[in-house]
Amino acid sequence: MTATDSSPRTGSQPTTAAPELDKPEIDPRGMRVVWLLLIAAFVAILNETTMSIAIPHLNVDLGVPPELGQWLTSAFMLTMAVVIPTTGFLLQRLTTRQAFILAMSLFTAGTLLCLVAPGFEVLLGGRIVQAAGTAIVMPLLMTTVMTVVPAHARGRIMGRVGIVISLAPAIGPTLAGVLLDIANWRWIFGVVLPIAIVALAVGAKLMTNLGETRRAPLDILSVVLSALAFGGLVFGLSQAGGSHGADATAAMPAGMAIGIIVGSVVVLGLFIWRQLSLQKVDDALLDLRVFTSRNFTFAIVVMGILSLAMFGTFTALPLYMQDVAQLTATESGLVVLPGAVMMGLLGPVIGRIYDARGARILLIPGTALVAAVMIFYATALTESTSVWALVIAQIAMSIGMAMSFTPLFSASLGSLQPRLYSHGSAVLNTLQQVAGAAGVAVLITTMASVSASQEAAGVAELAAGAVGARAAFLFSAIVAVIAVVAAFFVRKPEDQPEGFHGGH
Repeated sequence: MTATDSSPRTGSQPTTAAPELDKPEIDPRGMRVVWLLLIAAFVAILNETTMSIAIPHLNVDLGVPPELGQWLTSAFMLTMAVVIPTTGFLLQRLTTRQAFILAMSLFTAGTLLCLVAPGFEVLLGGRIVQAAGTAIVMPLLMTTVMTVVPAHARGRIMGRVGIVISLAPAIGPTLAGVLLDIANWRWIFGVVLPIAIVALAVGAKLMTNLGETRRAPLDILSVVLSALAFGGLVFGLSQAGGSHGADATAAMPAGMAIGIIVGSVVVLGLFIWRQLSLQKVDDALLDLRVFTSRNFTFAIVVMGILSLAMFGTFTALPLYMQDVAQLTATESGLVVLPGAVMMGLLGPVIGRIYDARGARILLIPGTALVAAVMIFYATALTESTSVWALVIAQIAMSIGMAMSFTPLFSASLGSLQPRLYSHGSAVLNTLQQVAGAAGVAVLITTMASVSASQEAAGVAELAAGAVGARAAFLFSAIVAVIAVVAAFFVRKPEDQPEGFHGGH
């Protein structure tokens, strides 16, 4: 759905101009839409990252165990994983403006529901509605950037995207920590709500339609199979870990959880088979021809691994800091603030390096930094670990993430034909959210189960919590090392020939 994407059937870009000797400029009208979408993404990510600090307080205030409270994060990511595969359909049926208004209306309504929620169930419902809106914003943003920005400048613009997606996580936990210390959890949504309303109003007034729509079919069976497959996988993983956790009586038996995981894998196979059949006539909900690009495949594998480690860490680390290191919510937020600010400041620099030098010079050391921090957490965390050690570790991890995400976004989608941008964005964002939800589930349940077993063996509560945290981060360390190996296979796609905006 772009200024040049007007093909009634495939959405490929028709030729509009003869090839030029000079590199094409960025369309100012398209960039205005990109900035409006960045504002929407900032609000959505700000909201998502407040939960990592707030969950321990919500567990106490609402009287729910950690294994249940973490679903305020997992359900958010799970909903995105279910909704994102349908965005390929939505972005073809709806105009840019319609898609934006739908996304921000859902997000605003969900935020209001969370604000007035009388208990955990309604709060969880509000988070799910918020996630449905967020799920539309992110693919719309990525698809728009890929279409309106020429290949030679994508790293630079992706670097600006990096500023937004790093500053929001920096502000989110810190803002949540301050609000929790001086007020209560409702104020988190009370602060986000007016920002969401303003973003919706400004976007509704200024948003420009970049392309024409087509009557893309919606295959209901594919939607059902997608929801059952991705939803079942994350739910099964969570329950399998929870059955050995501190509150094992609240979880289903491990055998039943494993059965759900196996069943979900089978349904995923059916979903893939259905898409392979439908894509022959360009009617797939999720066009899997994106995987014919080797570079795209390696890039999203690394992205999935980093997402698993990152989202799991961003949820488990605040629990460690508050429950084991005995830091306040505000102190926990301040620990991650310097690193996130550093990530934002590096965004433009990383983008320019990618444009000039390619992916590997950034991605290999970036993933290595992330792996090193995970190994530090897995081996060195105790109940008395220095706060400054945590701050330095988070700065190093944030630098590694900054060096990784801009090349991965640019190299993965840049490896595809323009008509597959929306499907590639949907695949990338789906994998990111499913991997993130799995990371949260695995790390939290590992932390809970190991801590409980240590306490049962007579270890003091804080020391047992530190052992549980190290066990959880050991999992992140192992998968992060795999990402380092895979990073060697990701390269910057060759710049499209001059005039690529006109066709492929």
